Amino acid sequence: MMAFISEQNFTALSDLHQNLSRPSVFGVVIGKTDVKGFPDRKNIGTERFTFSFTIRDSPTYFVNAACWGREDYIKSLSQSFSIGDCVVIENPLVQTKDAEKEEKFNPSTPSYYKLLISEVHSVVRICSNYEVDAGLLSLLHLPTKDSEDFYSLGDIVANGQSLDGKIINVLAAVRAVGEPKNFTTADKRKGQRCEIRLYDDTVTSFPLICWDNESIQLAQSWIPHETVIFASDVRINYDTFRNCMVATAMSKTLITTNPDTQEANILFNFSREYASTEAFNQENDDQSNESAVNLHSIVDVYTVKKLKAKALECVDKSNTIYGIAYAFISMLNIDTDVGKIIRNRCSHCRYIISKDSDKCTYSFCSGMSSGMKSVVATFDLLVDLTDHTGTLQCCNLSSTVAEKALSCTVEEFLALTEDQKTALKWNLLLERSKIYLKMFVSPSSRTGIRVNLLSCKIADPEEASKNVSGHVKV
Repeated sequence: MMAFISEQNFTALSDLHQNLSRPSVFGVVIGKTDVKGFPDRKNIGTERFTFSFTIRDSPTYFVNAACWGREDYIKSLSQSFSIGDCVVIENPLVQTKDAEKEEKFNPSTPSYYKLLISEVHSVVRICSNYEVDAGLLSLLHLPTKDSEDFYSLGDIVANGQSLDGKIINVLAAVRAVGEPKNFTTADKRKGQRCEIRLYDDTVTSFPLICWDNESIQLAQSWIPHETVIFASDVRINYDTFRNCMVATAMSKTLITTNPDTQEANILFNFSREYASTEAFNQENDDQSNESAVNLHSIVDVYTVKKLKAKALECVDKSNTIYGIAYAFISMLNIDTDVGKIIRNRCSHCRYIISKDSDKCTYSFCSGMSSGMKSVVATFDLLVDLTDHTGTLQCCNLSSTVAEKALSCTVEEFLALTEDQKTALKWNLLLERSKIYLKMFVSPSSRTGIRVNLLSCKIADPEEASKNVSGHVKV
């Protein structure tokens, strides 16, 4: 048990039992849920509020604590501390837990007990830095499950839908942390959603979804390519919309940031080396993940002029901007040298393969099973977008997005005559299109900004007219 400078006596979590008189415990918060309200059965028409958290005081022991009370008290208490803080709990009620019922929605713990914190009888306070031994904070880097008990992302993908609905542990590096998105449910409840992209030495991008504010707040502290996480008890589902597997953090999930384990250290070293390679920094591979974007979540409509203004903000703030433009494709050179618009890529890592090679030469990918990858030909076009406010040059129209826009696969395109290619070009050129796009910082780009087209279809005339005539969100 870690030492306090204070002379107050504390009960170790391993020594908890129901007959304790006015116990005091302390520990570091390793998990926490959002505040929720429930109808109060004793006082019809009113609500009781609750949230729970998990504290740890040693490598072996951690317990769940549930707080109940009035809305003001519970919300104030919840806002007073976060995951990673050290807290003292005075006079909690120690109860024997019903493991089957308790751990269905709460983290699994080694203790036979749980703590109940009430507004009238209990006190929870944050420990100041000088009160806590440094060893207590080191517990934040110890996974709550066996460090070898996890699925690699490759294992998840390989097992596919057989894992649908399963609760598993995952060890992975953080590739990107998305911006929290607000939403309102049909019954007027407000919520948030955040998507994190993970990777390891088997899969280059895998989605983890967080729905609660506590896990979203934790995720915002993660530095891409500098953070490895061990996520215990995440739910794996098959996403039919994306046609891929997705991990979701739940109320019983505990996430350990940068675990101090051999497995995590190996992955961390891999992620540092991987991120520094030319292949990873090639932003062309970003197109391989564009299909994962939910177009229904993109609602902001921009003119080209507004996009250029946003580009200046994007450079300053390193933001990613998603939007819709009702514009013409004013430059589409598909009747040029095929070598300039079609590239060969590795099906696994999306690395560009030279014309003189028939296999992937990227060092991290070349050691993987050859049966998992192949050489695929993909469109790689640069187009200009024009509307009544100006022109946005050198936008990227690539891979399956280009195939859908042209209504033509690469194989079908290569079989076309020159006249057929010209006819195909004019099917899209100078036609008002509804274009979903992504704009982000790209130091290697001539303009410093990269624009990727996520979808491009001929626009409905009435819809386009309504937006172009001034009904534009900015």
